[in-house]
Amino acid sequence: MYPIKCSFLLRFQSLEPLPLAGPDFGALGEEAELVEVEPEAKQEILENKDVVVQHVHFDGLGRTKNDIIMCEIADVFKARNLIDVMRKSHEAREKLLRLGIFRQVDVLIDTCQGDDALPNGLDVTFEVTELRRLTGSYNTMVGNNEGSMVLGLKFPNLFGRAEKVTFQFSYGTKETSYGLSFFKPRPGKFEKNFSVNIYKVTGQFPWSSLRETDRGVSTEFNFPIWKTSHTLKWEGVWRELGCLARTASFSVREESGHTLKSSLSHAMVIDSRNSTILPKRGALLKINQELAGYTGGDVNFLKEDFELQLNKQLIWDSVVSASLWGGMLVPIGDKPSSIADRFYLGGPTSVRGFSMYSIGPQSEGDYLGGEAFWAGGVHLYTPLPFRPGQGGFGDLFRTHFFLNAGNLCNLNYGEGPRAHLQRLAECIRWSYGAGIVLRLGNIARLELNYCFPMGVQAGDRLVCCTSFFRGSCTPACFLRESSALCFCLVHTSRDISVLLSQPTLFTVVSLLG
Repeated sequence: MYPIKCSFLLRFQSLEPLPLAGPDFGALGEEAELVEVEPEAKQEILENKDVVVQHVHFDGLGRTKNDIIMCEIADVFKARNLIDVMRKSHEAREKLLRLGIFRQVDVLIDTCQGDDALPNGLDVTFEVTELRRLTGSYNTMVGNNEGSMVLGLKFPNLFGRAEKVTFQFSYGTKETSYGLSFFKPRPGKFEKNFSVNIYKVTGQFPWSSLRETDRGVSTEFNFPIWKTSHTLKWEGVWRELGCLARTASFSVREESGHTLKSSLSHAMVIDSRNSTILPKRGALLKINQELAGYTGGDVNFLKEDFELQLNKQLIWDSVVSASLWGGMLVPIGDKPSSIADRFYLGGPTSVRGFSMYSIGPQSEGDYLGGEAFWAGGVHLYTPLPFRPGQGGFGDLFRTHFFLNAGNLCNLNYGEGPRAHLQRLAECIRWSYGAGIVLRLGNIARLELNYCFPMGVQAGDRLVCCTSFFRGSCTPACFLRESSALCFCLVHTSRDISVLLSQPTLFTVVSLLG
């Protein structure tokens, strides 16, 4: 990744035309101070003078087509004063960088020159540096008791209109994965884009003693409607399920084998938060629907889930956050749902103090997931006591108080909604505790929490280890005491494709005791 130089260059000259006789240089010495323009007058000219953007120039363009550039800078011509020109030029610069085809974009605003120059005319010049035709990356990844080498190749701006082809190959000590994707945005509306993906991904799920290998193809179409973002997706995947260990339970062995899933899904997102890591204000709403079997395959179900988050800033720079998740899976036909499609609960992204996805139905220590779940939490984030390092490194730390609760189970769909709600209200697991949160840029946050798990049921597994992982705390052993110290790196995304696109994972597990 190339560093982006965030700069805004401005060269301003007086917008008033010079007198025909030329400027008067007769005033010398102290008399020169009499013709000096006062700062207030300058500010009035800058802010209130009507101007016209006559020309927009681009320096440094190579393979980029003009039509996609014109769509991004069209608003610059609508500016009517200098402040408006500066603001719209900055917005155009951000749009150009968002395309992912330029390494650097600088803006130069100058008075218009030439025979056709107007007295109040301006020229705006964008000095750009295009990315190379081929970029690559090499990373090593350590996690889940496996080491792997990750090689990535990108072809940005392939056909000159912000298209992108990405290839990623991961060779590990246990598994090999790859992915090839093509991305195409709509000119002038980057939020409307289309992508095609071909992939092979292998995942290991130790909480279920399960190994899953997916080979598939998917297409996505993203588009905004008012304040919402929508994603329509079709996915066809050949899934191979197998046992991760010889001690896998019979229920897991029974699910082993090959299946073919073809599904249509829709996702809607409304996100007004000021940050995805530690937001201080705003709300988030996600609603997902997935229908499998309608377009083929031997897997048939209807799946719905949602996520709601509210954030409010209080006094003394404190923030209260409330979250609620829920979902339901309904099998279609006589076949039961697959272990690969069910919901899982537990861990630092849902109910802290419990091991990752180690709540709910299980067989011989292997967790099988459930067809319905809910989870919620209330969090209070405050500055560190006495505000050490205020204004610097200390602002990255926050104290964290939390209360989490949730439940996961299977439902008998022959019963009514009241029976379903009653089952979800039984045997609620919950936990509370406090800790310290460290914000790591806009990628993840590091949490060190002391948890008190409550409502523990037979078969639930609690945390008793220290681990670093994006999105989870890897369970290492059982805990007999009533409290646990959890040290985990929580990632904002739960999508495995997103995690693979950021393949720097480091997992270190050490027992406390």
